[in-house]
Parts: sequence; C-alpha cells; structure tokens
Amino acid sequence: MTPSLLWLRQDLRISDHPALAAAMAEGGVVPVYILDDERPGAWRIGGAQRWWLHHSLVALGQSYAKRGSALVLRRGDSVAILRELARDLGTTRIHAIRHFEPWHREAEAELAETLDLVLHEGNQLVDPRSVLNGSGQRYRMFTPWYNRVQQMMPPPQPLPAPDAIPAPPFWPQSEPLAAWDLLPTAPDWSTGFAEWQPGEKGAWRRLRHFVDLVGSYKDDRDLPSLSATSRLSAHLHFGEISPRAVWQAVAGHSGPGAACFRSEIAWREHGLNLVDQFPRYAEQNGRAPFDRFPWREGAEADRDFRAWRKGQTGYPVVDAGMRELWQTGWMHNRVRMIAASFLVKHLLIDWRRGERWFWDCLLDADLGANAMNWQYVAGSGVDAPVFSRMMAPLVQSPKFDMAGYIRRFVPELAHLPDGAIHHPHQFGATPATYPQPLISHEAARARAMAAWGSLRGG
Repeated sequence: MTPSLLWLRQDLRISDHPALAAAMAEGGVVPVYILDDERPGAWRIGGAQRWWLHHSLVALGQSYAKRGSALVLRRGDSVAILRELARDLGTTRIHAIRHFEPWHREAEAELAETLDLVLHEGNQLVDPRSVLNGSGQRYRMFTPWYNRVQQMMPPPQPLPAPDAIPAPPFWPQSEPLAAWDLLPTAPDWSTGFAEWQPGEKGAWRRLRHFVDLVGSYKDDRDLPSLSATSRLSAHLHFGEISPRAVWQAVAGHSGPGAACFRSEIAWREHGLNLVDQFPRYAEQNGRAPFDRFPWREGAEADRDFRAWRKGQTGYPVVDAGMRELWQTGWMHNRVRMIAASFLVKHLLIDWRRGERWFWDCLLDADLGANAMNWQYVAGSGVDAPVFSRMMAPLVQSPKFDMAGYIRRFVPELAHLPDGAIHHPHQFGATPATYPQPLISHEAARARAMAAWGSLRGG
C-alpha cells in the first residue's frame, strides 16, 4: 500500500493523535512538519516560540525514532511542499488534525482541491463549529458557550501512544533542524527559559505536578508568588498534550478548584471559536465603534510604549510582569490583565501594539487566546466588558500579595518592605534607579474616561 502523509502543525505529540492513528491504520506513515512563514504573513511565529519549536521538534523526532519512524522537516509554502511530497511518494492521502487559524484554514481548503485531505478533530475538547444554540447559531459570549460545552462533556478518552509506527518504503529528504536557525544567538536572550521543558514529556510532567495542586487552584491562581497555575499553556498551544487528556486528568477532582481549571481550558478554546467566526479578530475590533477610538500616537506614545515593553513604567507590578515576560517567555495571567489594561487604559495605546509584542515574546502565543484576551481588556471584543472597567495596579498588587513577585523581577525594589513595595513613590521610597510613574492613576483614569466619552458621544 502507498504511504500516507501526516501533516503536523500545532499537534507535536504521539499520544492522543487521531490523525496519526488513522494514517497508521492505512499502512506506512510519513510525518512531516513544515516551517511555513509565508502563509501566516505578519503572524509568523515570534522569536520566543521559535526557541520552543526547536526543542519541541527535537523531542518529537526522538519519539518517532524510538518507534521505528522519523520526522521529515521542510521549510516553505506548506501546500506546495505537501503536493511535492505526495507526488514523490506516489500517494494522494494526507491526514491532519484540523486547525482554525485563518492561514491554516486557507491551506487546508487549497490542499483539498488536488489531494485527499482527511481532517480529524483532536486539538480541542469539542469542534467549535458544533457548539450551537437552540436556533442552530454559534455563540459569541463565553458563558452560554461554555454552558453548552459542559453539556457535551466529558470528551472521548484519549488515544494511547503507539508502540511502533509503520515506516514507508522509502523516506523523502529531510532538512536539518539546525539550518532553520530557530535558536537565538548574539545575543542569546533565552537563558531565562531554562525552567521550561518543551515536548510531550515536559507537558505530562507539568500536568502530573499540577494535578496535585488543582484542589486549591480557584483560591491560589491569582497569586503569582505561589506559582499555583498549571503552566501548560505553551504545551497546549504546540499540541504536545491534548485538551481532552488534560480534562481527563482532572476528572477525578470535583471541587471548585477543578471546576475553575476546566473553565480556563474552555476559555482558551473560546478564543478559537471567535477566530473561526471572525478570521480577522487578531487585527480588527470586534465592536465597530472602536474603529474611531482616539488612541494616542506620536513620539510621546512611542516613548511610553518603549517604557512599558522594558518594564520601566514606575508601576512595580506592571514592570514585574513585563520583565517576567522578557526573561522567561511567560507571564502570570492576573499580571497579564494588569499589564494589558495599563497599556490600553493608562497609556491609551492601541491594544494591537501590545498584542503584537506579546505575540513575539510569549512562548504560549496563541492567535485566538491572544486576540480574545487583548480585546477583552480593551473592551473592543464581541465578548468584553465596557471600556470604563479600568484595573488599578496599585490596588491589584497588594490585593493579590504580589510583594514577593515584584522582588523577584524588579530587584531594585527588593529591599523595600511589603507595605511600600507596591507603591514606593507614595512612601518616598523610590530608589534612584527606578523610574517615576509615567502618569498617575487618577490622571490616567480621567484621560481614559474622556477618550471613552468622546467615542460614545460621537
């Protein structure tokens, strides 16, 4: 029998892989990963994710080799390369897990015009197109969407990892991973990424560790000093572990912590639900009136944006979050909201500028989740609170006990006591090496509400 191509994208795992299982049932399998920077255009993966991808592909290649198979690597236009591989192998069958990012959807449609592309569900708890209301329409709002999803749970049991994978009669040429230059050099800014272990083994290690903590998740998840979150986001984005495997792992826990965590898994998928309905959601306001919002532009706005990126705003919790992002490729979720709200509402800078920075710096940068969360904070999303809801960093910081978190990432403030570290300027304790606030909270709120008022008045 002719072999089947297995087209890998954000599904870099062996276990619970329906497309791999289907391809194996038909004979020899040629797994191929294509680094396609052409079709995503401006949304090609950022620097941090390229670091993760390198290590994830190394781990995946080892998993295939252990099972008598291999991972074929190619770079370029995914559709053209898959057609070329199919021709060389004498096959027309391609198995793949369905993806919902617009460039993946376009590639799937184009590929299906000439080849037998078989798409499988496997990267979501449920196919977002099947989550419909009583009128047969798709949901935009999270709460009714999640209520419907819960009625469709539990998801199917995960598929086990195969012991062996049948090889094709011959292997097509594979490019050396090192030639892709995914790892940073001169300088190597990834030294702070050492705590991460990309790959399927790393994902399962994270999950096993977190299952022991899930009972207290609801109470502890907003406290960055505790490291009480799962830190599975990058593993889920790259598909090193499936959402249904994560769901099943916490199925034996029935308390509020597990329920809260399951809703967070679904929240991530709601982002894909929105991107699938609105393919330009990562760059276009979900609410049309925001197209007229008076965002700040020019030299002063650019200066403030640079200060925000570098963690030099004069607001300790914001600066801690932005430095954590740069150093580790990740940021605690509560702090993400605070930092994003500060850029959009304190500095009145377009949410899309922050979204792009996160896209390049986050190891877990996901088109749907990133766009949804930024539009949620900005108030411009289809499922977002009003713009006037403005987070106060100087309130959030002590409320969620962030003193230890600030000490870790803003060392120039580490000597300050808990009472002063959240707002050292108020206590006259600001060291000379730390900046004054870009703007006071009171002045920022007045400016933001004036901008909001002008939009509503117009």
